[in-house]
Amino acid sequence: MTLIAIFIGTLVAGVGSVWLAAMLAYALLSRFTQHLLSLAAGALLATAFMRLLPEAFEQSVSAGVSAQVLFAVLLMGLVFFFLLDKAELWHHGHEHAHDHTHAQHHHVHSQAHDHHHPTGGSWAVLLGDSVHAFGDGILIAAAFVADTRLGVAAALAVMAHEVPHHVGDLVVLRQSLGNAKTALIKLSLSGSVTALGGLIGYLLVGALQEYLPLFLVVAASSFIYVALADLIPQLQKRLSPRQTAAQVAWLFAGIALVVALGEWAQH
Repeated sequence: MTLIAIFIGTLVAGVGSVWLAAMLAYALLSRFTQHLLSLAAGALLATAFMRLLPEAFEQSVSAGVSAQVLFAVLLMGLVFFFLLDKAELWHHGHEHAHDHTHAQHHHVHSQAHDHHHPTGGSWAVLLGDSVHAFGDGILIAAAFVADTRLGVAAALAVMAHEVPHHVGDLVVLRQSLGNAKTALIKLSLSGSVTALGGLIGYLLVGALQEYLPLFLVVAASSFIYVALADLIPQLQKRLSPRQTAAQVAWLFAGIALVVALGEWAQH
């Protein structure tokens, strides 16, 4: 039953985020991207600090893992994801699309009248997304093994932070591949790698049950890093008081969503 839940959760997080991003990108609703960034940041931080870490500390009592070890793993996890981010393998970041989309627009547009050959940039995006999706699947699986409702919260948090990224991905892929449908299909296949990561994670975490608190801490470090290193910096810009209020409101909405899921899990 847990494996089925992991499979569904990883598909919702991996592929569902791509299709939701497509709705935003192709239905001209991309103006909501900034709100989604705030929502995702709040959801990721709340999931890490209010769900994953408390669960890890509770599990550590029976597993015989000290708090010092958990904090050390949290620190090393943050450093690990920083290094992966440096290598542009863990996640290429939403800013990649914004920084290069306009610069590439005229170049890609001029090539659009040729044969729409895929550029190397499209493969870089797909490779980065696949690696990221595989890692997300493992972390979601760890949460589901600990508690089904915790897994649901983790899957929703992953989906929330992936949507803004995929909006930028789809813009880059559509220009690189010259076809919106092909871009959506390829990015969906990349997102489906999350399910593979979930399967591997289920087998790995199940075989190493006593190390479950460590897996949960690694998942928390991933969420914290993405929120603080990727999402929050994009929100740090000069805005009007009204826009700032909306940004803060969406941030707290993400936190409230996780809190509500936590209350539901206790009933």
